[in-house]
Amino acid sequence: MTTGIGGSSAATELAGIHKNLDDVRPITAAERQGRIEKAARLMQVNAIDALLLTAGSSLYYFTGLHWYPSERLTAAILTPDARLVFICPGFEESKLRETLGANADIRLWNEEDDPSLLVKTTLQDLLCKTNTIALDESAAFFIFDGLRRALPLSQIINGNVITAECRMHKSTAELALMQRVKNITLEVQKKAARILHEGISSYEVARFIDQAHRAYGGSPSTFCIVSFGQLTAIPHGPDGEQFLCEGDMVLIDTGCKLQGYHSDITRSYVFGKPSQRQRNIWELEKAAQAAAFEAAQIGVACEEVDAAARKVLVAAGLGPDYQLPGLPHRTGHGIGLDIHEWTYLVKGNKRPLAAGMCFSNEPMICIEGEFGIRLEDHFYMTEQGPRWFTGQSHAVDAPFASA
Repeated sequence: MTTGIGGSSAATELAGIHKNLDDVRPITAAERQGRIEKAARLMQVNAIDALLLTAGSSLYYFTGLHWYPSERLTAAILTPDARLVFICPGFEESKLRETLGANADIRLWNEEDDPSLLVKTTLQDLLCKTNTIALDESAAFFIFDGLRRALPLSQIINGNVITAECRMHKSTAELALMQRVKNITLEVQKKAARILHEGISSYEVARFIDQAHRAYGGSPSTFCIVSFGQLTAIPHGPDGEQFLCEGDMVLIDTGCKLQGYHSDITRSYVFGKPSQRQRNIWELEKAAQAAAFEAAQIGVACEEVDAAARKVLVAAGLGPDYQLPGLPHRTGHGIGLDIHEWTYLVKGNKRPLAAGMCFSNEPMICIEGEFGIRLEDHFYMTEQGPRWFTGQSHAVDAPFASA
């Protein structure tokens, strides 16, 4: 029997959780101001006259304002001289001020108004040029459509030239939050493994994981993939309920948020005694993950990290490229306030690795009709090279043992 798997219950594991977030430090107002100033400098360099941040993670990153996307425009305008002006429906002003305070510059529109025209008049009030407007990449089409009608002579470009350049380089404070939330999810993974028993439902495991994330002080699970047996070969999990059998490969991929920052960790192991086939493929997966980590050095192109993992798999007769059996997707994604964000460890991405970048490392092996194995941990770049947030799984029959 694989060690650390089974032998406990959900009630016992939940009772053993002791929430302690005393070491958690939110992002400060001073750090947010630094982000705004960096964005403003990038706007000057790129000759961008205004950046429109719509409801979503970039708006939160720069301003601290959590807002939900809807058909009503709520946004912030950032200028190259680091001025910040908010646009929102009139009836929402008091809610915005709960976060932004009494001194925030908030411009209001009423239900019969076209908020894109308010964006235009606000830019005029601020004496901004409107030759080039950068729009948040997550903005809905109706926002883009309104801007191009209100500002027909303006060039509207993807705002990721500003937002991604800021967000992909994490600060010390961000790294600390990300370390903390990943620690939570790794502990949840360990506890989820201990509640497994023959016949347990994948839904029951997912419910437990959500409860455990909350008990540790994280958010509810932002996602949760629980797969058994042959269905572990489906990268993002099957639809429908499954029930665990002896000898099944188990794949659990889950995460939560803390102060808006994401975790995302996958563990694969066998319920029972691994077969030699399961053991061999698991070791191959770990080797591919290790090769990707070793390749991730300052100045190396992102695509080279992906290539390093694939080289290991191709040498073992898998692939090549995205062919199955093998690795059907990129090796890794950036992570932070979005679970998938810039930049990516994928063929064609020649961006050089730089300090502060954070990535998943998950060169999954899919063998249709048999099983799939994904070991997913995350690392961040320092000037000296990559550092794990959570280290690699130890062994197929001791996945949570210390290396």
